[in-house]
Amino acid sequence: MRNSADKNWLEAALRRVPSARVTVFGDFCLDAYWLIDPDEGELSVETGLPVRRVRVQRYSLGGASNVVANLVDFGVGEVRAVGLVGRDVFGGLLRQMLVELGVDAAGLLDCQEDWQTMVFGKPHIGDREQNRMDFGGFTQVRPETMDALAEALHRAAEASTVVVLNQQVPAGVSPPALIERLNATIASHPDCHFVVDSRHRAELYRGAILKVNAHEAARICGEPRPLEERVPEAAARSYAGELFRRTCRPVFVTRGENGILVADGDGLFQEPGIQILERTDPVGAGDTAVAALAAVIGSGGDARTAARLANIAASVTVRKLQTTGTATPQDIRAVGPAPDYVYLPELADDPRSACRIEGTEFELARDLPALLDVRYAIFDHDGTLSTLRQGWEGIMEPLMVRAILGPRYEDADAGLYHRVVDHVRDYISRTTGVQTLVQMQGLVELVRQYGCVEEDRVLDRDGYKALYNTEILALVRSRVAKLQRGELGPADFQIKGAFDFIVRLHERGVKLFLVSGTDTADVEAEAKALGYAHLFEGRIFGAVGDLRVEAKRDVLDRMIREHRLGGSELVTFGDGPVEMRETRKRDGVAVGVASDEVRRFGLNPTKRSRLIRAGADLIVPDFTQREQLLGLLRLHE
Repeated sequence: MRNSADKNWLEAALRRVPSARVTVFGDFCLDAYWLIDPDEGELSVETGLPVRRVRVQRYSLGGASNVVANLVDFGVGEVRAVGLVGRDVFGGLLRQMLVELGVDAAGLLDCQEDWQTMVFGKPHIGDREQNRMDFGGFTQVRPETMDALAEALHRAAEASTVVVLNQQVPAGVSPPALIERLNATIASHPDCHFVVDSRHRAELYRGAILKVNAHEAARICGEPRPLEERVPEAAARSYAGELFRRTCRPVFVTRGENGILVADGDGLFQEPGIQILERTDPVGAGDTAVAALAAVIGSGGDARTAARLANIAASVTVRKLQTTGTATPQDIRAVGPAPDYVYLPELADDPRSACRIEGTEFELARDLPALLDVRYAIFDHDGTLSTLRQGWEGIMEPLMVRAILGPRYEDADAGLYHRVVDHVRDYISRTTGVQTLVQMQGLVELVRQYGCVEEDRVLDRDGYKALYNTEILALVRSRVAKLQRGELGPADFQIKGAFDFIVRLHERGVKLFLVSGTDTADVEAEAKALGYAHLFEGRIFGAVGDLRVEAKRDVLDRMIREHRLGGSELVTFGDGPVEMRETRKRDGVAVGVASDEVRRFGLNPTKRSRLIRAGADLIVPDFTQREQLLGLLRLHE
């Protein structure tokens, strides 16, 4: 098996976490969320300007405070806070929130009279954040305060297995002079791990584990890049290796949606990004990641396990909107030890680097197993074999737009209309291949998010699915009617070469399975109409109206369990992300069928990108080169 991993790693890591004793030193902040009423009808008597009225105010822990909150929610046994707050109202609130979490806040000092507590004010109108208002960014740490902070950290480190050194703002509690004091503390505590998460001065720390993002790593290595410019994976790997050589300590380079790179004594390891279908908010994801790293390292775990857990934990936090969120063990278990990874994003986005197989139209994204012994083949239906539902996106998109805008569909301004259309197109692209019922559940959430439809008029997922099914089935039935009248033949609604290819597999004794996110009865009827249902010998599976049952995942699980499969015995053909990811998790061979469904042959570049991201090993545009494909799968005569 090429991709096998210990499925118990996550539980083992979470069980150890309570044994960690973690101190967090750094910039303790509050995140203030002010939800502003959009009505500006009231004018100030004093100024004559519109009044901005706050409908709801909410405060959450940010910066080093959020690292602490994440450690507590992870279940870390002992958590200490060392830092500085002001004697203002925000300082009292911050301290109170930490104490309520059960944190040892004895090291959270208020010894500098002019110190202003750091607060990031985030006004929102609806779901759109306005200009941020920051407090506490200008006061400087006095020498006597540095002495007190250094002493407090020394005492806390004595009782800790790991210390997180957080530097959030330039004028915070970690100026260069104090960092020198921190380096002395690191040197005097060889049995304690120190993890640095510093936005501006990571290069000044010595003897510590570094957690930096790709742009920070580039700057430290002397190759600064604009924030809007993506750091290529090759460059990020180079930076990670260079920082490890400089520090002789593990280095973690976070790459946002593209995951985490780890460089340590065992080499370089890439933890891929995780596919997220929901809306995301990146606020606090870095805090969650460094907290997870500290929890694992502080409980005796290795760097790679720390990166895996941090990656999953951050994917939880970014799904929590308009709050500086945390991830609990329950949240992390819900994602699971083998999440939906995003593979080879740079290859997916740049076809110039494709590896073509000579004499074919195939692209090899990942080496196939040396010893293939294919006995079982899973086929997705729509877009892989059949084009009866070609154009479904053209039905789903306007249906979703109308559902979201509701009574405002006719008179919505251009800005709102195009924002909804763009959001719907992005959502459909990301959810292609999942059950229709899952897509409709997402539609329910989108309708509520935009707020154009009164709550009592919002349908549930089954209601929206019924509307969609009515329209898509009308299209399918009109095409089936043409088959029945003899106006068109089955080949007119099949990807080129598909029928002959599955016949060849059947003749070679390969057991065939047909799976779809469409309802089972509809899949069976359409496969029969196209003339190949008998080749699957009853092994046709579709959605069953239950979000908890994913047909493709369920078939793969059952096949492996009942037939005791190894990865080299299984190949899956599909044009959707679900079947590619589920096959990759199980070490099978994933063949992405990136076909132009209108022509029924030739490459669809959008599909190619989507399938590579989902873990496809091989990309084919259709089945016209069936002999070459059979040869690659060791199934030739």
